[in-house]
Amino acid sequence: MMVAASSAAHAQFYGDTRDVMYGGPNFFQGGVSPIPREIVMYPTNYAPGTIVVNTAERRLYLVLGGGEALRYGIGVGRDGFRWGGVHRITAKKAWPAWTPPRQMLARRPDLPRHMEGGIENPLGARALYLGSTLYRIHGSNEPETIGQAVSSGCFRMTNEDVTDLYNRVSVGATVIVKN
Repeated sequence: MMVAASSAAHAQFYGDTRDVMYGGPNFFQGGVSPIPREIVMYPTNYAPGTIVVNTAERRLYLVLGGGEALRYGIGVGRDGFRWGGVHRITAKKAWPAWTPPRQMLARRPDLPRHMEGGIENPLGARALYLGSTLYRIHGSNEPETIGQAVSSGCFRMTNEDVTDLYNRVSVGATVIVKN
């Protein structure tokens, strides 16, 4: 159920809700998400700015307060790679470089040892790093994977959606991952 922003101050602090509700312009390859982001009712005691990842739903919620959240579609870890816990965003990077972890290289020796940031990079347009884990919330140039369980534990979003989230959260924000 889509709900309009509750006040002008709410819209000013959290951005232009027209872009949220209608998807905004698509500036990045990576396409529009097959699961459009939207403001939804989300009664919770979590503080505004908290990110809640619900892996079973394959959705990420940014708590706005006032009983609302911004909901995004995400890709999650495939069987054997799902996890849960509470972390904080420890870094934010635009067009991040990617070095596959050794565990991933052991499974996929065909992967490059390092990739500079760019549209072909699997981390996409933006990455939010989760504590001291190997995991991130990051963009993807494969919008068809949103809503699927395909990753090695990271949370994928379209480049458009991860850029929107990146612009709304700060380093230090709490991330709650519900498995």
